[in-house]
Amino acid sequence: MKMFKKIVGLLCLVAGPLVALVLVVGAVKNIDPAGTTDISKPVPWIIIIAIFTPISVGLSVFGWYAWKGEYDRLPERSEEL
Repeated sequence: MKMFKKIVGLLCLVAGPLVALVLVVGAVKNIDPAGTTDISKPVPWIIIIAIFTPISVGLSVFGWYAWKGEYDRLPERSEEL
């Protein structure tokens, strides 16, 4: 089980920056000043990137802690907290 947690941590550690990069690349490719659709305007992309950036950072932080083994032993009773 510990190895599974480390693998999931590594996947999350890689997925966080990858998600942010995909969003920025998608924004750069889809923003068009001459476009008439909503996807070509910069405001929705700014909102989407602003919402998902903290999520991707949190995913990376979770992955880092899982990779380092912080979740190997979880408390079983409230006294152990």
